[in-house]
Amino acid sequence: MRIRLIAVGTKMPTWVDQGFNEYQKRLNQDLTLELTEIAAGKRGKNADLARITEKEGQQMLAAIHPQDHVITLDVPGKPHSTESLSERLELLMHSGKHISLLIGGPEGLSTRCRQAAQESWSLSALTLPHPLVRILVAEQLYRAWSILKGHPYHR
Repeated sequence: MRIRLIAVGTKMPTWVDQGFNEYQKRLNQDLTLELTEIAAGKRGKNADLARITEKEGQQMLAAIHPQDHVITLDVPGKPHSTESLSERLELLMHSGKHISLLIGGPEGLSTRCRQAAQESWSLSALTLPHPLVRILVAEQLYRAWSILKGHPYHR
């Protein structure tokens, strides 16, 4: 199964790329993780944030493959423990579908992205920095996968 992380923002600090890449390379052929970056709209003093968020959303939706199972990462989404995430990942792996995980920009996800999703996950009730979310998601997917494979990483 392929999981595509579709995230608003480009040109991340080196530590973000290194952290994401570390967990990405640990996954093997039965679960692969890809990153698709969407350029963030220019935000300034008088920027139309609603229009910018909508445009980012359109670009995110265009990056989703038609048969993908779409999941938003959003504060009001369903919270998971690592174990429940592992169980959910196993069910998704058996579904035969690939996954698109959506991470919005500074103002979050567009309404259209939320409507296109089959489900929504919450990583925390806290607002997390978007660059850090990339690493956190990659690590938790690796941890959930390692539980399924009986790998000692989770212990």
